[in-house]
Formats: sequence, C-alpha cells, structure tokens
Amino acid sequence: MIFDGVREKTLVLVKPDAIQRGLIGEIVARFERKGLKLVGIKMMNLNDEVLKEHYAHLADKPFFASLKNFMKSSPVIAMCWEGLEVVSAVRLLCGITKARAAEAGSIRGDFAMSVSCNVVHASDTVDNAKREVARFFTEDELQDYRKSEYEHVYAEDER
Repeated sequence: MIFDGVREKTLVLVKPDAIQRGLIGEIVARFERKGLKLVGIKMMNLNDEVLKEHYAHLADKPFFASLKNFMKSSPVIAMCWEGLEVVSAVRLLCGITKARAAEAGSIRGDFAMSVSCNVVHASDTVDNAKREVARFFTEDELQDYRKSEYEHVYAEDER
C-alpha cells in the first residue's frame, strides 16, 4: 500500500480573485504535475463564522473586515491534497504570501501581485493543516484511493 505510515494532508483554497480570473485549472494543474493526490474538492461560499475561525490570527488587524469582504465576494474552491511532506511541498508551489515578491514559477509569483489577492491560501504547518482540512471537509468528503502514479512519483522507500 502507498504510504503505509502517516499520510499528510493539507488545505488549499483557490481564492475569489483566482475564481474571477479563471485560474482554477492552472492552479489545480500545478499540484497535479507535482504528483500530489487530490482527495477532496468543492466549491463553496464562505460565511463570517468560518472566516472568523479561519483567520482568527488576523481578527484584531485593521484589514480584517476588508479581508472578510474579499473572501465573501465570490465562491472559493476548497481542496485537500495528500502526499509525502505535502504541507511544505504545497507552500513551495504557492510561493510567499506577498505575491509580488514571490519567486517566478510559483503560483503566486506567476499569477498575483498582492498580499491579500494572492490567488491561493495554503496551510502553513502540519498542525494547522489538520485543523483547516477538518474545518472545510467532513471525513466522508475526503477520498481514500490508490494512486498508481505514485510508483513513478516516489522512490520505493518513500511509498
């Protein structure tokens, strides 16, 4: 079986700016080409309750109200990705939060210029990923399946 040990999962949100700009396919393709496994995906509208919980670390910042308005301005795509050290791999693919300074080749580096309108959210730690995945997905919304491609993505001792 692939990943006999602990399987790491992470959350990615395709933000309203990416939805409006038609970047969903481009973003999903980046993770697929990396060899990550998509185990959950859905389009949803975010409400104040979810946003307050999700951005609790920013709730006291002066820009929090505008962040909430932005995140409610359009649906988002919530995705759960799985893979070996997936949290750090996804963070590298996304690039740094300040998109105009993000490395070329990263999602933010290629598609964004803003700190808030930076096209994606990605969990920053394994612990946060566990909480965030649980916030956006129920257990029955996450799929567990064998991805035959893993035999060509990971070395035998990494599977």
